[in-house]
Amino acid sequence: MTAPYASDPAAARGRLYPEEESTFRSPFQRDRDRIIHASAFRRLKHKTQVFIEHEGDYFRTRLTHSIEVAQVARTIAGALGLNVELTEAVALAHDLGHPPFGHTGEDALNALMAPHGGFDHNAQAIRIVTSLERHYAEWDGLNLTWETLEGIAKHNGPVLPPLPYALAAYDAVQDLELGTHASTEAQVAALSDDIAYSHHDLHDGLRAELFSTDELADLPVLHDCFAEVDRKYPGLNYYRRRHEALRRFFGVLVEDVITVSRRNLAALDPATVADVRHAGRMMVQFSPALWSDLKVIRAFLFHRMYRAPVVVEMRAAVTEVINDLFPLFMAAPENLPKQWRKDVLEAESETALARIVADYISGMTDRFAIQEHARLTGSDIVARARVINGG
Repeated sequence: MTAPYASDPAAARGRLYPEEESTFRSPFQRDRDRIIHASAFRRLKHKTQVFIEHEGDYFRTRLTHSIEVAQVARTIAGALGLNVELTEAVALAHDLGHPPFGHTGEDALNALMAPHGGFDHNAQAIRIVTSLERHYAEWDGLNLTWETLEGIAKHNGPVLPPLPYALAAYDAVQDLELGTHASTEAQVAALSDDIAYSHHDLHDGLRAELFSTDELADLPVLHDCFAEVDRKYPGLNYYRRRHEALRRFFGVLVEDVITVSRRNLAALDPATVADVRHAGRMMVQFSPALWSDLKVIRAFLFHRMYRAPVVVEMRAAVTEVINDLFPLFMAAPENLPKQWRKDVLEAESETALARIVADYISGMTDRFAIQEHARLTGSDIVARARVINGG
């Protein structure tokens, strides 16, 4: 049954550019489908989650991560009586703005763009879906509904000044009410992101042999998950044992969010989605006890995985890739592809040019950034890093 605070596609606030509605798809379904067919979505296949995409076929990429987030989000949205299509659209789009090399690439671009308004992947996602995807005859971008744009912009909560330039520029065209919380659907997408990476980073860290199964079994929540598996399946194969334990861990996170969110929503008793936006706090949350345990697990991941020597060494190499490419394109924008040169000719300031260069670099996949760096500099520093790490 649909909840009264669910986003109603029939009452959607519409699109920046009016268009005829589909006879067989709701507005939010069309948003989801446009995101899936976007070039930026396909490029997530070759963008880093934690490990550079060429480091192993089994590690998560931004694309597989986004699909896992959407799967979790659909489950939670259905349990809470929300609009599943809007939830899925926000979940699938939430990482569209990530540059190559994940958060490492974002940190490098943000530092380079500091004189020009900085760089933020959430804001860049808005820039992509409202401007940089240029396939339609009548508009730039995907012409998504207001609700989907709002969810992409502020799924993590209100966005307060100073706004990233990419978000400020669009908000001046269409008010996304950035000072309020997002819909319950967008909040579900945000927590689903946390659930997905908390779960799959443990998988990937084990596969990379950065820590052992026994070390995981000593962590909060996971200890009980392994104990349950051992009771039910004594002597189970090593790989199946850890998969079963992590599967249970995944379930604990999802069930906790559903239980707590139901309780929060029942206490607020919102009559409309507007009541959720103006509640003054997130409705979709973990319980305090589980959140405390998750912080222990994330601290473990930070020290044993995200700051593992092999990962740090590669982070340094790919940071150098971004740091080299940016000034090269700034000094010689003729190295940009032909379809970008019209924008370059119209750039009236160094900041305008820098934003074009940042758009171009942030759209690169890992492999293309590495290839372009090698072509323009004659140096394959990522290959050197692999040799140093024994790859």
